[in-house]
Amino acid sequence: MKILPVDKIREADAYTIENEPIDSIDLMERAASMVYDWFMKRCKTKEVNVKIFCGVGNNGGDGLALARMLYFTGIIPEVFIVRVSDKMSRDCEMNFNRLKEETETPMYDIFSEDDFPLINDKDIIVDAIFGSGLNRNIEGFAAELISHLNNNNAIRIAIDIPSGLWERQRDNETTSQQVETRQLHHENKQYVIDTSKKYNSQPSIFKADYTLSFQFPKLAFMFPENDVYVGQWEILDIGLHKDYIDNVETLNFYTTEDMAMPILRKRTKFSHKGTYGHALLVAGSSGKTGAALLSAEACLRTGVGLLTAHLPKDALLPMQIYLPEAMTSIDKSETHCTEIEDILPYTAIGVGPGLGKNPETAILLKKIIQEATQPLVLDADALNIIADNPTWISFLPNNTILTPHPKEFERLFGRTYNSYERLELQRNMSVTHNIIIVLKGAHTAITFPNGTCFFNSTGNPGMATAGSGDVLTGMILSLLAQRYSPEESALLGVYLHGKAGDKAAKEIGENAMIARDIVRLIRN
Repeated sequence: MKILPVDKIREADAYTIENEPIDSIDLMERAASMVYDWFMKRCKTKEVNVKIFCGVGNNGGDGLALARMLYFTGIIPEVFIVRVSDKMSRDCEMNFNRLKEETETPMYDIFSEDDFPLINDKDIIVDAIFGSGLNRNIEGFAAELISHLNNNNAIRIAIDIPSGLWERQRDNETTSQQVETRQLHHENKQYVIDTSKKYNSQPSIFKADYTLSFQFPKLAFMFPENDVYVGQWEILDIGLHKDYIDNVETLNFYTTEDMAMPILRKRTKFSHKGTYGHALLVAGSSGKTGAALLSAEACLRTGVGLLTAHLPKDALLPMQIYLPEAMTSIDKSETHCTEIEDILPYTAIGVGPGLGKNPETAILLKKIIQEATQPLVLDADALNIIADNPTWISFLPNNTILTPHPKEFERLFGRTYNSYERLELQRNMSVTHNIIIVLKGAHTAITFPNGTCFFNSTGNPGMATAGSGDVLTGMILSLLAQRYSPEESALLGVYLHGKAGDKAAKEIGENAMIARDIVRLIRN
């Protein structure tokens, strides 16, 4: 699923209006009807108090149309027109007049704080004030109204996007007079980051329990600092023209099942273990053997034909007991990995889970980076070693996959002020170094050397548990060894990892989940 910026969404609306064809007021009616259907599926009684707050733009028009539909169902909402301007958009005004002429819906104007209604905890509040076209901070009585609406225990629903939550301009749309910059230093290079707008730093943002977005998710939904405003979000298909959606270009995507699962190949009748590759996992150190075990099992469960785990001597017995299916290559050191005889026999190499940062281990990692012709996935202490030796990044083979969590990313590439800025830095690093970066989180972000980013749709908070990242490394390694491309391996590995976590959460709950539950429920 594509994630489009506001200007592209407007183009999608315009293209649909022209080519379906459909009048803009009817497209608004379609959008409002989808919100209405969503509402009625969840409303168990008509005895509810619904307060709809409408602006004077098209988002307000959506709210006014919704009010009319509820009225004819027998739910009499209260409608409040937030008069931030003395003019309404064409379609908003048409729906205002229809509501006024066709119903007896109570309607009130809000010009100042004196007009704010009392909000009860049992109310249902619908935010249709500003929508996605906003590109500035909310000020004046509208800002006070947003605070007023947030200061209660009512159920809050936002249409399209919570009012006040806006997506910052792209850097190339910012004029030189607007730009205030700071510099990040990495490998003796400077990367200029636009900080002219602190992303959503203002307090006046509607805090929705549910956000109903039209056709596409918003980029803002992918960032953790916005979760308190967005709540549970859903995409409502309003039938924007398929030709436009298929052909419009974007850098950001949301990975859904229909995108990820077709990547997965079926096994052929006469295949054998050699068909599915031979993975090398370099992992483990004193006190961290568990990470190697989890990663190795995940690799095998994801379908690799053969796995060799290179381990320190201390880890041999645990591996043989826990996972007899894995072959082992044992290091001369009791406690950490120092050298590998030959990496040529393997179809893919993974380095990092429980590895430790011993200087000898760092030398081994450097040798692998310099000599490997196979696809690489690097995680955990492999990333920490690189962070201590930042010039090594330039020597990473093309399409090497890095799987940092946010702190590891910060050690590698520097601090950022917010998630939007971090995404731009992540994208920049993927393009500059021709690598794939899997930034783990609630919507794991995968950036590719062509500048695109895919946000994952699977996974849950129960996966924030020790060893979960080691499992992901093993899964990606397995796919690489099976000769999926690095792009396919990253995308599919992350999706399947989250899908297994969702099954575990459903089976035993998020609080009880441990990494072994994710491994156990890997299904592909």
